[in-house]
Amino acid sequence: MVVKVRVKNRFLRTCKRQQTDCTPVWFMRQAGQYLPEYRELREKCGSLELCKNSELAAEVTLMPPRRFPLNATIVFADLTIPFEAMGAKFELREGVEPVTEDTVHSLGDVEGLRVPEAEEIAPQTLQAIKPVKGERNGTLPIGFASAPFTLASYLVEGKGARDFTATKQFMFSEPKAWHALMEKLTTAVIRFLKAQVEAEANALQVFDSWVGCLSPEDYREFFPPHMKRLFDETENLRIPHIHLGTSMATLLTVMKEVGGEVIGLDWRIPLDVAWQTLNFEVAAQGNLDPATLLGPFELVRQRTLDILERAGRRPGQIFNLGHGILPQTDPDTIARLVDLVHSVSEIDKIKLAQANEVAHR
Repeated sequence: MVVKVRVKNRFLRTCKRQQTDCTPVWFMRQAGQYLPEYRELREKCGSLELCKNSELAAEVTLMPPRRFPLNATIVFADLTIPFEAMGAKFELREGVEPVTEDTVHSLGDVEGLRVPEAEEIAPQTLQAIKPVKGERNGTLPIGFASAPFTLASYLVEGKGARDFTATKQFMFSEPKAWHALMEKLTTAVIRFLKAQVEAEANALQVFDSWVGCLSPEDYREFFPPHMKRLFDETENLRIPHIHLGTSMATLLTVMKEVGGEVIGLDWRIPLDVAWQTLNFEVAAQGNLDPATLLGPFELVRQRTLDILERAGRRPGQIFNLGHGILPQTDPDTIARLVDLVHSVSEIDKIKLAQANEVAHR
């Protein structure tokens, strides 16, 4: 028997493509360098130190919702945090991508990686979730993990890359080792996601930050079994999954096939085109270009209204950026943007309700 749970929260209702009073808003990398209170804290602590201190991680996570009326906040951590528990050394260097010392280039390298138990993977991150949950401002904590491909790219490349040549070479030339690596990473990600839900996260986002470097053919050949397993084995957690990629316009269909109640969109494809491609069968999150926030607010307003219009007042739109907030962004712009989305979408829905009432008279 399927038990139907009534959902009152605006963000969660939207994930289920249910009607809400207005469009929910949150931002990726919303706790970061653009906030003066974060910069002040970073003068005392490094980024990895913040991730490993549960009290500080919770404090950083709560900085944005204490400033802005956001509908969700993502737990402060780094995508590569699981590496430590897997036995792969890495560091977060200022101003650059994570750097991994123990690169993976053979089956032997893969066999040397551990598959840690859930409680071993970033326990500080898990401990940071409950204080966020306890905050009385209505903001829900989102747990997250990097998708196996993005994690694998860091392990193979040793750092962020432009074309991911080494990753693709390993994938093509060492398929047995590659799938063994994906199996281990998928297991670790599943355990980490489950642990975050046990710690009371209300939704999960799976970041596939670099998947856009792949052709649709390569994605279909090398990834569906692993990604489908990830979503299948966390489906019984009964909370929404946001599946996010970048430069993924050609991968939307297969991303929907492998899983996720919500598909996160970057700014390289219009929201209405992407949603139509997805047959409106999932919720859509996105998709303002983060660089837009560096321009005059009139530009921000125009682009935001365009995205809301493209959503067509259809239930299931979560307003977000196509990627993380840039450090140069003025916090006042964020405040004005959140108010704009809430106020305009609320007015639109009132007008829509009135129009429906007139139509049924």
